[in-house]
Amino acid sequence: MESISKSVFISGQEYEISLDIPVQRYTENPVLCCHDVNSIWKGPHLKVITVHNAGITTFEDNFIMLFRSHLRNGISVIGLARSEDGLTKWDILPEPFLKPCTQEDKSGDKVSITELIDIERGGVEDARIAHINGIYYITYSAYHGQIKDRVRVCLACTEDFTSVTRYGPVTDEDMRNVVIFPQKFNDQYIALFRPNDHTVDQTGGKYAEVQMGFSNEPTGNNWRLSKKPIIKQSGGPGAFSDKIGPGATPVKTIHGWINIFHGVRRTMDGNPYVLGVALHDLNNPEKIRISNIPILFPSDDDCKVKSDDYVHVPNVVFTCGAIRLDTGTILIYYGGNDTVMNVGVSHEDILAELCCRYPQDPETGQPMYQI
Repeated sequence: MESISKSVFISGQEYEISLDIPVQRYTENPVLCCHDVNSIWKGPHLKVITVHNAGITTFEDNFIMLFRSHLRNGISVIGLARSEDGLTKWDILPEPFLKPCTQEDKSGDKVSITELIDIERGGVEDARIAHINGIYYITYSAYHGQIKDRVRVCLACTEDFTSVTRYGPVTDEDMRNVVIFPQKFNDQYIALFRPNDHTVDQTGGKYAEVQMGFSNEPTGNNWRLSKKPIIKQSGGPGAFSDKIGPGATPVKTIHGWINIFHGVRRTMDGNPYVLGVALHDLNNPEKIRISNIPILFPSDDDCKVKSDDYVHVPNVVFTCGAIRLDTGTILIYYGGNDTVMNVGVSHEDILAELCCRYPQDPETGQPMYQI
């Protein structure tokens, strides 16, 4: 079978992208770490031990990164950094962009600020950004201040990354990953949802399903979820067999919408996270092809830190954002070991070909090609 490859140039460096190696690690990883943030955020209460799981977008000729950081007390906040090339010289906002909600924060008229304070008191994290008609829709996970493992995905909106309005939970159900497509379809907004479950080890059940949601107005918190999952793992052997969820905001390409997601397979040494890719039809995202082959496995190169730095969760690669360049190159922004921010280099032709050539059954996760 014919192999295909692409030569991609980033910052003068050549990266060979192929079906064998669909993602190459940027040679200067990590692009952002806790030391960069701690040089800007002043005060012991704002010192962080991680920088990871960042949403990414462009605004006024800059790349905007909304990164998650753990404060030393264990609560997560979301910071903002700007860069002209999306790789270097990140200008970090001098304080967190989103912190747990307070009475001073601006909220929509359909949500109680008191309720939001309770919902977010335990931390905010993992922002995804969808730019639609001048508005940046930001979904993020909010942890309850008193109820262990109670998490709601909330929505905030901005037009300038200066002022932000919170609209509260997108549903009343426990959610962990909600990613909005950056385009309306037949006057509807469409998003991918991964509900939480109540299994002890946080795998299996709903953790292995992705649903599609529809809304006429996302700030109204009135999403209608499909009864049938658009992606489901049966639990059999596979790289995504025990847990799956949407990662980056879908990227529009000539082949369709590239959806880079995360998957987990339980092992005797924990739950390593890998990155996978799916391809949605440009006009009907419910039509989907999913590569049965992951595009990135965790390695030691994903968490380059000082010898005395804290490392949060080993064997994890996790994305909340990707950017397509005019050449078809795709930059994947991913957290390494839930500790540092990295970039992976790929190409839309390779990712789409993986989905078409080596697909899996969307209802079971079983390969649909001859091994």
